[in-house]
Amino acid sequence: MSNRQTKTDVILIGAGIMSATLGSLLKELVPDWEIKVFERRAKAGEESSNEWNNAGTGHSSLCELNYTVEKPDGSIDISKAIKVNEEYQLSKQFWSYLVKSKLIRNPRDFIVPVPHMSFVQGEKDVTFLRKRFEALSKNPLFEGMEFSDDPDKLAEWIPLMMKDRKVNGPIAATRIESGTDVNFGALTRILFDHLKNKKVDIKFNHQVDDVKRTSDGLWELKVKNVQSGAVERHAAKFVFIGGGGGSLHLLQKSGIPEGKGIGGFPVSGLFMVCKNPDVVAQHHAKVYGQAPVGAPPMSVPHLDTRFIDNKESLLFGPFAGFSPKFLKFGSMLDLVTSVKPHNLTTMLAAGVKNASLTTYLIKQVMLSKEQRMEALREFVPNAKSEDWDLLVAGQRVQIIKDTAAGKGTLQFGTEVISAADGSIAALLGASPGASTAVSVMLEVIQKCFPQHVKAWEPKIKEMIPSYGASLLKNPELIQEIHTSAAKTLGLNNEHQLHPAM
Repeated sequence: MSNRQTKTDVILIGAGIMSATLGSLLKELVPDWEIKVFERRAKAGEESSNEWNNAGTGHSSLCELNYTVEKPDGSIDISKAIKVNEEYQLSKQFWSYLVKSKLIRNPRDFIVPVPHMSFVQGEKDVTFLRKRFEALSKNPLFEGMEFSDDPDKLAEWIPLMMKDRKVNGPIAATRIESGTDVNFGALTRILFDHLKNKKVDIKFNHQVDDVKRTSDGLWELKVKNVQSGAVERHAAKFVFIGGGGGSLHLLQKSGIPEGKGIGGFPVSGLFMVCKNPDVVAQHHAKVYGQAPVGAPPMSVPHLDTRFIDNKESLLFGPFAGFSPKFLKFGSMLDLVTSVKPHNLTTMLAAGVKNASLTTYLIKQVMLSKEQRMEALREFVPNAKSEDWDLLVAGQRVQIIKDTAAGKGTLQFGTEVISAADGSIAALLGASPGASTAVSVMLEVIQKCFPQHVKAWEPKIKEMIPSYGASLLKNPELIQEIHTSAAKTLGLNNEHQLHPAM
């Protein structure tokens, strides 16, 4: 075993979209810093960032009904929708900068325009959707949103969903053309290729087994080569733990007080996929519905047009599932070994609180293909079983912590946990994750490098023009960003997308 320790400025654990984004930002801000990346898989973007492991929705609240909540007085709270949309605009600006700087050659390799829609049935949900539309469409971030409760109009927008549908009650949809489908796997690989060209040392098939503070204030990592079994030690001034579901275990090993009392609850997802070109050609949108009563927020059903490897397919789901693994390629002991004395009561409280969620997940796991097809037929009435296959998506680990809402609260979202001195940070949680990677990594930079932020600000603003400004207070800036990003990222002409069918 080698005890030789190599020192570096920054170590990124995990070669997913988060590390790719943080590495790319830091390489622009401080090109001479030495960066190392360790990834246990054989290539980048194999876990949550992989294109088949997430829905690829550029989450901007254009269609996700769970980002807008009806308050007791009947009004609609759109604050979360605005926040997520503003965060996604930061991502689009950074990607545009990379394209303009020739650091990304062809944006079409990872982002394409696809309309985003919300679709509801029944009087209660139609009333909610209309109120949601009225609240959002007044806002410059959601300009261009349309609403219709006319079945003929809906048949134009979503022919596959309206064909053979028995409409015997109110039905409605909203539509906005400026939505996107993002291949986060492709984007992750593109960013790592760019980092490799910038002399970042990327080690695949290397698993980080331990993280410890040394007496000189550095963080020392015990890294195992999964092919040869050889163990190396690497030290850095700053460590980012971006290992998806694997981050919680490493955060616990770091021993920082900020990581205490936090647990994780793994949820797996399954999608139905259709690659039949005759069916795929009849649908061009990402259409989100309402989550069934009692279902967790991440199981909002949606029917999505996807562009992967220049081929169009349709994805329907997600069906939630349960596995104790924290990563798709993880261990069955992940959940058990994450329970520590400091988070035991939090985890137990979460278990009691979320008994109905656990029951729901177990029921979801037990569904047969035909039962899944029945759920799909709520969206596509004439869906045929032979056109659709089951696909296991990535593992998500939801954060469990004690909050004002009580002990053992299950958190839906992403969170950065960092040491008080900013020397180590971990990203935990799930959706809207990848879409807001730039915003989340800017938060890491602000929390962990406060002494540099002032000096870095001009460069950050060059990459992300709206940095530090509220888009809502600058409607003209919104217009400018939309126009510029659409032009640079090639999001204007959706018709050039359709290959000859």
